[in-house]
This record gives sequence, structure tokens and C-alpha cells, in this order.
Amino acid sequence: MVVTAAAVATLACALFLAWQLNYVPHPSHSSEELGIERYQSPRDTDADGVDDQTDILESARAYVATRPRYQSRYYAGGWPDDGCGVCTDVVARALLGAGIDLRALVAADVGAHPEAYGIAAPDPDIDFRRTQVLTLYFERNAQVLTTDLSDVAVWQGGDIVMWEGHVGVVSDRRRSDGMPFVIHHWGPLQLRYEEDRLDDWGRIVGHYRLG
Repeated sequence: MVVTAAAVATLACALFLAWQLNYVPHPSHSSEELGIERYQSPRDTDADGVDDQTDILESARAYVATRPRYQSRYYAGGWPDDGCGVCTDVVARALLGAGIDLRALVAADVGAHPEAYGIAAPDPDIDFRRTQVLTLYFERNAQVLTTDLSDVAVWQGGDIVMWEGHVGVVSDRRRSDGMPFVIHHWGPLQLRYEEDRLDDWGRIVGHYRLG
């Protein structure tokens, strides 16, 4: 069998794309395995015996374990009820699992400070599902952390990461160099929801902690 250069190039491109999209699983390690101290929140908002930071992380995992289908649409009441969702729903569900109602909190802050958000007609059923609104909300109300990825220990499981037009929850699983994975929902072609994409998705515009 003759293998042409074009066939080799096509295969190489396919393998690279599969790796880039995390269709091929990337090796991961726990923070403990890498000697990175895990942050534990002093708060337990829902009084379930689990600190908020851990609750946020595990609730994000529980939500994506349902394998939501990617679909952007409006829902009366705000919360998708049909097995669908977008990136912001990962964060909203993660926080809700820790007893933090992002829908109510965003609605209250937008209502109290409309000038900060520039929203002509606030709508609590969609505002908390918009990345630009969440960026402003987190900048105003969350602990704002560095966006510099060089200090990997600062990036802790349960933190929120905001890229331009996209958001996710930082995982406690890490590459061998300490770079965390991220739990997010980016589109219909997604195979895994916990991916090695923190440093290659795009420009990071925010890093926040609510736990």
C-alpha cells in the first residue's frame, strides 16, 4: 500500500484536531499529586457540611454529567428545563449547588445599579445567562483574582474563569505542569465537558472566586 504525503498530512491534521478538541483524553493529575495546596472556603452557604468552593466544583461536575445539549434560547423562569444549556448555565448550576442563586443575585444587583450594567430593560430570566452581564457582576461582587496563568497554584478548583464571550469553572484536575483543566460547555460538537483548555481557549478577561 502506498501512503501519499497528502494522506499523512490529512491524518496528522485529524490527530491534531482530535487532541485540540480533547476528543483524545489528556492525562490529568490531582492537585495533591502535584503538591499544590487546595483552597477550602470558610463558607458553607447551604449548610450541607461541604465548603462553598468544593460545592461549586462538584456541582459543576454533577451538572455536566447530565450531558446537556448545547442550545441557546430563552426560558421563562430563567433555568433551562429541557436538558439544554450554554456556558453560563454551567456556572449558574455550579453556584446553585452551593446554595448561591446567581439568577436572584444578578437581578438584585442589576436592579439596584442599572447604570453599572447599561441594560435598558432588565430581565432576570436572561440577564444571568449573558457573559457580559456576568463579567460585570463578578467584577463588582466576587473576589477578583489574577488572570496570569504563570502561577498555577492561584487557579483553584471551583474558581470562575471568564474568556471573551465564554465562561467556565476551573477544575481541580491538572496537567503535569500544574495547569488546571476547565469545566465548561462550548458547543454541540463537544465530547468532554472537563477539558484541558484553560490556556488555549482564548484571551482570559476575568478570574473570580465566590467560594
